Amino acid sequence: MPIFRDRRDAGRLLAARLGALRPERPVVVGLPRGGVPVAAEVAEFLGAPLDVIVVRKLGVPFQPELGMGAIGEGGVRVLNDEVVRLTGVGPAEIAEVEARERVEIERRARRFRGDRPAVELDGRTVVVVDDGIATGGTARAALEVVRAHGARTVVLAVPVAPPDTLAALSDLADEVVCLESPAGFNAVGQWYEDFTQTSDNEVVRLLDEAAARSVDWDEEVTIPVGPVGPVGPVELVGTLTVPAGASAVVVFAHGSGSSRHSPRNRYVAQVLQDVGLATLLFDLLTRDEETDRANVFDVDLLGTRLVAVTEWLREHPDTPGLAVGYFGASTGAAAALWAAAAARATIGAVVSRGGRPDLAGGRLPEVAAPTLLIVGGDDDVVLELNRRAAAAMRCEHVVEVIPGATHLFEEPGALEAAARLAADWFLDHLTP
Repeated sequence: MPIFRDRRDAGRLLAARLGALRPERPVVVGLPRGGVPVAAEVAEFLGAPLDVIVVRKLGVPFQPELGMGAIGEGGVRVLNDEVVRLTGVGPAEIAEVEARERVEIERRARRFRGDRPAVELDGRTVVVVDDGIATGGTARAALEVVRAHGARTVVLAVPVAPPDTLAALSDLADEVVCLESPAGFNAVGQWYEDFTQTSDNEVVRLLDEAAARSVDWDEEVTIPVGPVGPVGPVELVGTLTVPAGASAVVVFAHGSGSSRHSPRNRYVAQVLQDVGLATLLFDLLTRDEETDRANVFDVDLLGTRLVAVTEWLREHPDTPGLAVGYFGASTGAAAALWAAAAARATIGAVVSRGGRPDLAGGRLPEVAAPTLLIVGGDDDVVLELNRRAAAAMRCEHVVEVIPGATHLFEEPGALEAAARLAADWFLDHLTP
């Protein structure tokens, strides 16, 4: 008896089960063709970018149904060493099969995406979606390829699959979400009222619509920054998100031990995006520089770089004329206030979460931007440092205390409260 009306119905039901992933800002990839309509519903619900995962199985030459590996875009190849060893397939034979299948991968990728580049998966939570799984061969290849592309967390999400197949795939995914796993499984289509074949044109349309919804969603940017004192020029990596109609952009300055991948700051960024604010999450230090703890507390270095990044942002084609605000955490808050005080960075508002504004020292009286200092009520030392810093400030400023919260705002509801306060502050001071 059918469970789902059609793929869109299955996608909506599946999306509801995946709502907890939203703060992680995942990427959703659908297996073409039938998995894409399901994935489109999931991506829209999560506010995530949508892409296809184009994979091809590498079949043993004299037994094509037996997979000896899989390939994906970007030159990714995953081999099953055990199958290769047992079948005696040599490097030349593997290369011949791969070359043939790679032509097909490139053809299908161009057909589905056109000139649009693939969504970057490295370091991301990736949700692999299909309309259902029978034997699991294609899903296995997709999971292996996604992992090889550097995905930090891999989630397999399908409306329906047999229990034994799910068990066999569970070792390849960090999480498996399946709505129904019925006994007596014969084919995926038996569980749908409407299982009409998905056309290439529909896949293209769904990908185009998703791209239009998420204007510049998670655009990976490289920001050149000139030398600061004895430190030479570097390139900083960031993630720029510009919702349609955004009138302001908030730049995140991360603290010690954190990065643009911080789940807490990414959650706050998502809240800001939901109210129409653009965000730029980037790392003030390179990976090599982070190993020297002195750099983490060098507020002059961090602040100067933040000023340079702000100037770069004002010239970026996706953010011209947008009002700019700063969100700083820990030592990043000191860098934000230092930069806000700089003459070249006209900043509309600053928010500090669990920050160390005291480290901005003599710059504090020079800050003109309205500043909100959010501190946990149980973060006693930092709360006192924030109150002292506030006493030195001459601009509009408020110290907001979240009762019961500690330094990392890990208590239930604490981070949500801080994010809402930040969103309200930026909306009040950055937007008309």
